[in-house]
Amino acid sequence: MTLTEHLAELRRVIIISALALIAATAITYFGFRDRLMAFLTRPMQEMGYQLIFITPWEAFFTTIKACFYAAIFLAFPIIIWQVWSFILPALHRHERRYLYIFTPFSIILFLLGTTFSYYVVFPLAIRFLLVVAGSGFQPMITVSRYISFVITFVLPFGLVFQLPLVVMLLTRLGLITPRFLARKRKFAILIIFILAAVLTPTPDVISQLLMGLPMVILYEVSIWLSYLVQARHQAKAAEEGRT
Repeated sequence: MTLTEHLAELRRVIIISALALIAATAITYFGFRDRLMAFLTRPMQEMGYQLIFITPWEAFFTTIKACFYAAIFLAFPIIIWQVWSFILPALHRHERRYLYIFTPFSIILFLLGTTFSYYVVFPLAIRFLLVVAGSGFQPMITVSRYISFVITFVLPFGLVFQLPLVVMLLTRLGLITPRFLARKRKFAILIIFILAAVLTPTPDVISQLLMGLPMVILYEVSIWLSYLVQARHQAKAAEEGRT
């Protein structure tokens, strides 16, 4: 394919993905926006707090924003299929095999990360910020600020949970070793908590710890996974050498 043909194919991928996202947003908004907003605001309802809005359009645009992010999950199969159709012809057979193996696990880990964040970490953080740190004050939180806080708090966990998969891939490619990861543990923990401070939407130490500690655990798990990948690769190489 010429450069013009590549650009035309890329434009087709972008247009189809955008249309799928728009359609998914409309389906989410007209189909189950009330249930979506009830789901997102449930932690506040359980603590007895009522969200407010201070402009006539705030609730409307906040609902559309929430539906848009939910639509990303709904339209993701179509989007990823379009991306695959664009990059697969340029990949070798072994590269395609890695893509087929790692992509489903990446999606699963992303969902696990966001689920863990919303059901475990986020309730602890919001309870600390409102009940403990905000003791003696009456919170008046707007729905737009709250939804933005939920999104910026939960989505990074989906990315953080990709760490074991990235480590396994880099180990398989020979770019890192489990010994290297173990030796650099202190530096890794320092970097983890710096990232936690950057990724968390609030400057309080508790929220940073709630994000940093799971990342440290994931790093330790990644070391063991790296050991397993390396051992399996070495055993396979030794078997091929004997044959």
